[in-house]
Amino acid sequence: MTFRFLAVEGPIGVGKSSLVARLAEKLDARKVLENVENPFLHDFYRDRAGAAFQAQLVFLLNRYQQQRELAQEDLFAQRTISDYLFAKDKIFAYLNLGDSELLIYERLYAMLEPSVPRPDLVIYLQADTEVLVERVAGRRREVESEISEAYLNEVNKAYNHFFFRYDATPLLVIDTSSIDFVHHEADLSDLVEKIRSMDRGVQYYVPLGKSR
Repeated sequence: MTFRFLAVEGPIGVGKSSLVARLAEKLDARKVLENVENPFLHDFYRDRAGAAFQAQLVFLLNRYQQQRELAQEDLFAQRTISDYLFAKDKIFAYLNLGDSELLIYERLYAMLEPSVPRPDLVIYLQADTEVLVERVAGRRREVESEISEAYLNEVNKAYNHFFFRYDATPLLVIDTSSIDFVHHEADLSDLVEKIRSMDRGVQYYVPLGKSR
């Protein structure tokens, strides 16, 4: 099955952008990286009242604008790989917003979502929370220094819950806890072959050597 538009997803720190960059090289694809600039993030991580709703709306509108620009281009001119799935916005909304805020959010999301392009394949990257904590610390991004291990764990559980029920597109699930696609060429090449052989439904990636 040929996939022209791929999205790589997973919790904070799992390595989405790094894998997208490597896959773009291997598959001769253009990469689409999420705009993560958000003026309300610092206040959100400091638990300022109302900041969660403000941050969520900024992310939603940023993601929508970027996806609409993508939809207006020719997705078939070149294979495209994105480091996020638009639908993941709901993961954070349901994790961080109160009931009254969700009522507003749901109405806005329902207006925007139908005009967003849907990937042909989603790659879901998993990792243990302890691994995510180490990777986030290793990136040394100022805004991420305020993310608690407890919040990362909640995000990780929310992602697993979301993708356990996900059936909108073919889905490839990868546990990245002991795999290094960035530095190990054999791991990356093996994954590319798995992507090329993917079909419909849900499949789980078995690392090189473990299925032989």
